Amino acid sequence: MEGSPIPVLTVPTAPYEDQRPTGGGGLRRPTSLFEGQRNYLPNFIQSVLSSIDLRDRQGCTMVVGSDGRYFSKTATEIVVQMAAANGIGRLIIGQNGILSTPAVSCIIRKIKAAGGIILTASHCPGGPGGEFGVKFNVANGGPAPDVVSDKIYQISKTIEEYAICPDLRIDLSRLGRQEFDLENKFKPFRVEIVDPVDIYLNLLRTVLDFHAIKSLLTGPSQLKIRVDAMHGVMGPYVRKVLCDELGAPANSAINCVPLEDFGGQHPDPNLTYATTLLEAMKGGEYGFGAAFDADGDRYMILGQNGFFVSPSDSLAIIAANLSCIPYFRQMGIRGFGRSMPTSTALDRVAKSMKVPVYETPAGWRFFSNLMDSGRCNLCGEESFGTGSDHLREKDGLWAVLVWLSIIAARKQSVEEIVRDHWAKFGRHYYCRFDYEGLDPKTTYYIMRDLEALVTDKSFIGQQFAVGSHVYSVAKTDSFEYVDPVDGTVTKKQGLRIIFSDASRLIFRLSSSSGVRATLRLYAESYERDPSGHDQEPQAVLSPLIAIALKISQIHERTGRRGPTVIT
Repeated sequence: MEGSPIPVLTVPTAPYEDQRPTGGGGLRRPTSLFEGQRNYLPNFIQSVLSSIDLRDRQGCTMVVGSDGRYFSKTATEIVVQMAAANGIGRLIIGQNGILSTPAVSCIIRKIKAAGGIILTASHCPGGPGGEFGVKFNVANGGPAPDVVSDKIYQISKTIEEYAICPDLRIDLSRLGRQEFDLENKFKPFRVEIVDPVDIYLNLLRTVLDFHAIKSLLTGPSQLKIRVDAMHGVMGPYVRKVLCDELGAPANSAINCVPLEDFGGQHPDPNLTYATTLLEAMKGGEYGFGAAFDADGDRYMILGQNGFFVSPSDSLAIIAANLSCIPYFRQMGIRGFGRSMPTSTALDRVAKSMKVPVYETPAGWRFFSNLMDSGRCNLCGEESFGTGSDHLREKDGLWAVLVWLSIIAARKQSVEEIVRDHWAKFGRHYYCRFDYEGLDPKTTYYIMRDLEALVTDKSFIGQQFAVGSHVYSVAKTDSFEYVDPVDGTVTKKQGLRIIFSDASRLIFRLSSSSGVRATLRLYAESYERDPSGHDQEPQAVLSPLIAIALKISQIHERTGRRGPTVIT
């Protein structure tokens, strides 16, 4: 801390009308918008900071991290300069600006910070032509609840100025404390650059049996694994936790250098984009494979020969095997949570264990309230996200380590574990079809007309014959959620059609990106008979899909011949 105090400036600005957070306090837009539109990023950061009550903001500590995508370093510098000018007392930042979303949640909770700002667009592509995002996590470590997101949006619509210290410069590469004397501030502003992995790793050590996992990866019957960080934030975590700490060979980890454009790929851990891992697993050399998205909260599990574990199955299997995890043996199992579109495989496990299941809208923020109130301690979504109440975010690496713990305890392969689960509980065939990049007005009218159709009383009892299958409609609704903790009502969270055989069709608009719209179609069918457990999901679900396309007219109304992505 040298020289004269750094000036604090107030800069006039004008509001943008499109800065409504799309859930969990997040704003995701094309990078060019953040980079090219005057004050676009400062406006939103000021709105986030102003959403924190002044008495809570002055002198508080916040956490800042990014997934390393293009524009992150510039954005981090702006966040730091604005945090200082707005009275934040201390920032904790990952070295080189890198922190996974689970690590941010972990650090917020560990140091009792006022919240955190995460620079990520999740699984969306990076680079100048990709997407960028800003996400706000609150003091419990979880995504901002809707009331906070609404407050941010209201502020963004009337913003007239923002505060910034443009001359403040930090060295993101240097571990340790940096202090800055600011004009008209009694106390210096402090920035602490921390190792991005260490605090999070210490937490994982307390909730998992690292000795059992290390024995699995290094013992005489060593399990060969292949883990793909997809050039996102998880590279340093995979190397430090799986390789250095747990003994997996260094060549087990691939694509571990975070790149601004993720190597030109979608950092999305599914069968469409994680093809490098899938091909490696198909060769049969590796018994376990995993991939992570850009910010480390999503994951995919593969077994030997490319055996795919669906996210809904993964959640249910983890739930059925929690006795393998020291944390749950100690804390007990209070309840489970799943998003409404996620398959009901978890419900069957919960019923057998006599614990409640909470069905919420999509979005991790809904689970945070349940966890804070002690109602549940394992949650998951069909979008490759699973987590427990050790954090308030979904946690990809934790889920992968839980899977390795289950393999170590049961001494079975991934495929054997999954097939045993199906034999006990039945198989839930499940697919999600994403129609991306649609005109928002078109999707609005599709959903409006669908809602009128399926919620009409005459729709109940209708029968649809497709080939040899006949489906009878038992229940329909526009899903709404009443939070059991605070009574908050969240409406219009997707259209459900439930048939008499428990098959389901769900239509939902995704709010994860703001420029074009994504319409998602989900199909689920249950098969109890083990002789029917080896079919292709799309073949089993094709009659349901035919019904969905017939009643929605998605192809005719969008001009699309099929979905963009199938998972």
